[in-house]
Amino acid sequence: MLDSNLKTALKGYLERLVQPIEIVTFADDGENSRQMLELVADIASVAPAGRLSVRSGSTAGERLPSFQITLAGLDTGVRFAGLPMGHEFTSLILALLQTSGYPAKVEADLIEQIKALEPAQELVFETYMSLTCHNCPDVVQAINLMAALNPKIRHTTIEGSMFQAEVESRQIMGVPCVFLNGEMFASGRMELGEILAKIDTGAADREAKKLSAKDAFDVLVVGGGPAGAAAAIYAARKGIRTGVAAERFGGQVLDTLGIENFISVKETEGPKLAAALEQHVKEYDVDIMNLQRATALVPAAAPGGLIEVKLENGASLRSKSVIISTGARWRSMNVPGEAEYRNKGVAYCPHCDGPLFKGKRVAVIGGGNSGVEAAIDLAGIVAHVTLIEFDSKLRADAVLQTKLRSLPNVTILMSAQTTEVHGDGQKVNALSYKDRTSGEVQRVELEGIFVQIGLLPNSDWLKGTVELSPRGEVIVDSHGQTSVPGVFAAGDVTTVPYKQIIIAMGEGAKASLGAFDHLIRSSVAG
Repeated sequence: MLDSNLKTALKGYLERLVQPIEIVTFADDGENSRQMLELVADIASVAPAGRLSVRSGSTAGERLPSFQITLAGLDTGVRFAGLPMGHEFTSLILALLQTSGYPAKVEADLIEQIKALEPAQELVFETYMSLTCHNCPDVVQAINLMAALNPKIRHTTIEGSMFQAEVESRQIMGVPCVFLNGEMFASGRMELGEILAKIDTGAADREAKKLSAKDAFDVLVVGGGPAGAAAAIYAARKGIRTGVAAERFGGQVLDTLGIENFISVKETEGPKLAAALEQHVKEYDVDIMNLQRATALVPAAAPGGLIEVKLENGASLRSKSVIISTGARWRSMNVPGEAEYRNKGVAYCPHCDGPLFKGKRVAVIGGGNSGVEAAIDLAGIVAHVTLIEFDSKLRADAVLQTKLRSLPNVTILMSAQTTEVHGDGQKVNALSYKDRTSGEVQRVELEGIFVQIGLLPNSDWLKGTVELSPRGEVIVDSHGQTSVPGVFAAGDVTTVPYKQIIIAMGEGAKASLGAFDHLIRSSVAG
């Protein structure tokens, strides 16, 4: 199952086991069980003597194949159903270590919050994932940690493609998908703090009070993507009081799989780059306030005064200057049925959700690079792909178009306007589009729709305060200055053309230098 390189790496990690642990297997005679038992045997073979044992458990009422990780002689709440390979192999390693008592690299206050949870009943989580989903590990690892730290929390990670009957019966059309005590809890990428906030009802109020009590910043960066990270680093290097308030650190980069145009780095993945950005920011004296959504900007009452940023939880942050780097989000089609069937067949991440549509019919909306790349990837998984492009021609790079047209299970429809998403009340079963040449409305029978039609700036919270373009982008000058004194902006939320990671970073640095210059001049004037 594991090659020699993986075994060597795993052996190094397992040297860190603190207390002896046990893997309890639940298997039958099938091929999937054979592979799981082989994986478990490989793990046991490289573990230090006396630190990891394996035994078979009773299969009655259990998912087959599956295994549980426990402290020797003590039942604990971490389970995997299927094969946690691909993106989830790291989740498996962390589960082994954390169950043994190895300390997690998580803020101390979050650990204490987990341990302090005293739910009225046991919290039983089930997370459905796919091995190609780059968003799933964050969710899996967060809940596994909760189960390792609190005996009233249990968690099973389920490989959706191996338990297709469950996926169908629970009508799961997107991953990660989390159930709590048998009821739908959440879907999509979530961080540990977000999960805790949903189950710890008093957490938001406590956090709001703590944030509002903070002293004023010299530079407050709103947004934690590439632009925000660069801005924070450049500000902190000036030795001034710097804060970052981010809805999720890493921003849209977290939803990007392959990155091959970040100069000096031949290739990487979005989550890896986001983690590197956060680690770099943490090397400096920057106050990172994650999972904070800005709702309003209040300009300074007088020149040189404090600017206020209001947050969704009721908190307010104050700063002498502000850098807006809230980025952009996936554009929706805004047609009937789209919202109703989101995560019920309408999806936005082909890498995450593609495996759930194995052998089914899907459509990709959009003929740019993202849309064509999605269609190519999906064609290797699904039965048939219909690519729908509004324009009379595709806008993707020529090499991608050539590849797309070579695939036998792809249909390309151009001059086609999607008009409606259809479903049976539970999941998608078709879409309608209008032929823009003939005016005729056609219907395509399918099971999934992947929307890839560009981005919208996250600037709704700034309307009426900062000057925006007709597209909703923040208007900035050559120094990143907005229409409001002391307020700068950078990245995909602005009018700067070409929404690229490397450009966003440069713009973040420029806005930070602009903010520093503003502070110097304001200080001299005062």
